[in-house]
Amino acid sequence: MKLTEELRKALRVRVDYTNMTDKYIPNGIAQKTLDAHKKLAKAAHAYVAENRGKDELFMGWTELPYNQDTIVADILETAKAVRRKFENFVVLGIGGSALGPIMAFNALCHLHYNDLPKSKRRGPRFFVEDNVDPVRMKELLDVIDVTKTCFNVISKSGATSETMAQYLIISDLLKKAGVNIKENVIFTTDAKKGNLVKISKSLGGVKSYVLPDGVGGRFSELSPVGLLPAAVLGIDIKAMLKGAAYMDKLCKTADLKKNPALLCATLQYIAMNDGKNIGVLMPYSDNLKFVSDWYAQLWAESLGKNVTLDGTPCNVGQTPVKALGVTDQHSQVQLYTEGPFDKVVTFLAVDSYKEKTPIPHGCEDIPDVSFLGGHTMEELIQAENKATAHALTMAGRLNYTIHVPEVNAFTLGELLFLFELQTAYAGAMFNINTFNQPGVEAGKKATFALLGKPGYADKKAELDAAAPDEAYIV
Repeated sequence: MKLTEELRKALRVRVDYTNMTDKYIPNGIAQKTLDAHKKLAKAAHAYVAENRGKDELFMGWTELPYNQDTIVADILETAKAVRRKFENFVVLGIGGSALGPIMAFNALCHLHYNDLPKSKRRGPRFFVEDNVDPVRMKELLDVIDVTKTCFNVISKSGATSETMAQYLIISDLLKKAGVNIKENVIFTTDAKKGNLVKISKSLGGVKSYVLPDGVGGRFSELSPVGLLPAAVLGIDIKAMLKGAAYMDKLCKTADLKKNPALLCATLQYIAMNDGKNIGVLMPYSDNLKFVSDWYAQLWAESLGKNVTLDGTPCNVGQTPVKALGVTDQHSQVQLYTEGPFDKVVTFLAVDSYKEKTPIPHGCEDIPDVSFLGGHTMEELIQAENKATAHALTMAGRLNYTIHVPEVNAFTLGELLFLFELQTAYAGAMFNINTFNQPGVEAGKKATFALLGKPGYADKKAELDAAAPDEAYIV
């Protein structure tokens, strides 16, 4: 994609927060309230700006749009080789290592990509194994030939139980098939330490990419974690990074009227402090459906904290909810419109879809149907988007719309970086560690104990003591 400055402006992602204000909603946010938060917003912006790129604070993700030219060139060469050699490409990972690749695949590839004949696909069939459901693994193996499949194993430590369980299964199958494992796997891991580094050495050197220090899993899509799978699929990863850089440029200012990520963070912060503890992300595009899944981890894992940086108990955060327009107008919107006043709904609106799909005239004797003739499906979905936002506004429910001019690699990069910066700003406003996840670690340790990992005997005893009480089982 050749990006002139004029095209960049035409593809600019925009935020319309009209329906968050008290001018349109009785209990909306007043301008004086927004003004009262400008000092806090400016401080949050300064914190993020001052700590950009600091690995020790896990803010290395801020530099990913700028520092990967050599890595991107290597990834593009590897992707070409994978497309020539393999029929399938499978990501073995969980959390950000899986949600990002799934999201980009769904956004930028044909919605029925794996069902297309090989001549109409830009790469191998694509699968992401983001769970350890035994049925899921077995049924993946029913549809792929492991000898004709490239497996991208993604784990910073090489100690992620879910990912390494998947790797053990796949490596065993490759051995039994007489395949040299290193010919069919690519690792994305730490540069120098961790189990995948050890495994690579034992196999004689596996092709590997580095998940950089300072880039947590939920912020890793614009690193090799997401760039390699995207490149294998023929996605323009350079355009993704340029989109992220463009959004970063827009967000250099602390002016709320000019910085879309800081504006969104401030609006959400005000809403959360007013009891809006549920945040709905509702894209009106099947291509953007899994942006909601990716965002849910980013927002929940980053903001759900029980202590501030100075040790003060806080229990902050907002529960992200995934919805899809128009589908969930027929399931969830009833609750959003007439249920508790505890939500902020963020719409993702697409200004121009890659397909219009005309609706033919017909059923002229049935007015309930015939009025659709002569319109397009693009017109219909956009009308439903506007209508739902209006209905929520009339019901006094906070909502705002992020406009995506069209869905492509550049605008997806913009959108991802907007959400990442929004999250960083919001965490700074709450004065929490936005980039750790101690609540996740507790569950991991309990799992290790239940499966007999050495060093977890005390935790096993604790779990045994908490066995179900028969008195409470019906």
